[in-house]
Amino acid sequence: MSAKEKVTTLLRAADIEIDGTRPWDLQVHDERVYQRVLAEGTVGAGEAYMDGWWDVERLDEFFARVLRARFDGEFRTLSMLRRVLLSRIGNLQNRRRSRQVAEQHYDLSNRLYEAMLGPTMQYTCAYYGPNGREATLDEAQRAKLALIARKLHLEPGMRVLELGGGFGELSRYLAEEHGCEVVTYNISSQQVEYARSLCDGLPVEIRQRDYREAAKEPAPFDRVVSIGLMEHVGPKNYRGFFDLIKSRLKAGGLALVHTIGRNNSRTMADPWITKYIFPGGVIPSEAQLTRGKEGLFVLEDWHNFGPDYDRTLKAWEANFLAAWPELKEQEGLDERFYRMWRYYLNSSAGAFRSRGLNLWQIVLSQGDVARYVPVR
Repeated sequence: MSAKEKVTTLLRAADIEIDGTRPWDLQVHDERVYQRVLAEGTVGAGEAYMDGWWDVERLDEFFARVLRARFDGEFRTLSMLRRVLLSRIGNLQNRRRSRQVAEQHYDLSNRLYEAMLGPTMQYTCAYYGPNGREATLDEAQRAKLALIARKLHLEPGMRVLELGGGFGELSRYLAEEHGCEVVTYNISSQQVEYARSLCDGLPVEIRQRDYREAAKEPAPFDRVVSIGLMEHVGPKNYRGFFDLIKSRLKAGGLALVHTIGRNNSRTMADPWITKYIFPGGVIPSEAQLTRGKEGLFVLEDWHNFGPDYDRTLKAWEANFLAAWPELKEQEGLDERFYRMWRYYLNSSAGAFRSRGLNLWQIVLSQGDVARYVPVR
C-alpha cells in the first residue's frame, strides 16, 4: 500500500476525503505530504501545513474528526519514542527547562496577545456557563473570574497566593473587587511587566520567579490559586506542586487549580505542540492529579467545562484573523507564523470538541472545612 493509499484509508475512517467538497475535507497541494506524515507523524503533518502543502477550510472540524477516530498510534516515529523515553527518565519541567516556554511562547509580543485575547487578557478558558450561550468572550472571561472568586469564598483582607499569574487580571480582580492581598509568581518577563503596570497601586506583589520559589514565602496564605500553570508543571513534579500548596495554606484555607485535563495519562505532549507552541508542556490526567494530591487534601469540588474551551479558542481565532493585517505589518510576522498559529488554535479547538481534552477547576481543602458548598 502506498503512502497516499494508507493516509486516504485512515482519513476515511474519520469521514474525511482527500480533495473532497466538504469543509472538513483535505485539499492536497503537494503530493509529498503523504510520505512526510507517515515518516514524521504529527510534526510532519503540522510542518507540511505550515509550508502550504495542504489546507482544510474548517481546520477545527477536521481535527475533531481525526481525534475522534483515535488513530494517532499509526503515526508513531522513532523520534517520538525517544522523546517518550526521555520524558520518563528525565524531568523535562525542571527549573532550567521551565524558562523555555516563557521565552518561546509567553514572551511573544504583547500586541499579539492584546489583539487575540481582548481587554481581559485572559489566556485560559472562558466560562460561558449554563446560561451564557449569548455571552461575548469578554463577558465569559469576566464570568470565569467571578466563578473563581465564588469558589474560593473570599473575604476582604484575605491573603491569596497565585501560582502562575499570566497578565495579572486575576490578581487585579481579587485585589480591586474583593479586597484581597495577592502575591503572584510568574517567570514570563513580558507578562510580569504587563501585570505590574495593570496592578499598580493595588495590594499586589508580582514576583518574576519560578512557582517553586513560593516555598520560601515567610507566612501562609488564606487561599492558593493556580490558573493555567498545571499544564507546565510536569508529571514528575505533580506531588511537589501539591506539597507546595499545602505548605503555603493556612488552616481552614482553600486552594483552586484550573487546568486542562486529558482522559488518559501521558508523560509528554504532542510533538508538534512541544516543538512550536509549549515546549515541555504536559496535560495531566485525573489519575495523575489525584495521585499527586493523595493524602494531602480533601477534594471538595471537581468542575468540568471543557466544551467552553472550544468556544474560547474559536473566539481567539476570530480576534487573531481580524487583527492579522495589522499584526503582520507591525510585528513583522510572516505567512508561516500565520499558518502555525491557526493550526495551533484549531487543533486545540478540535481536541476539546472531540472531548479528548477537558477543562477542570478543582477545589481542595485540608479536611478542616466543615462543609464546602460547590458553586457554578
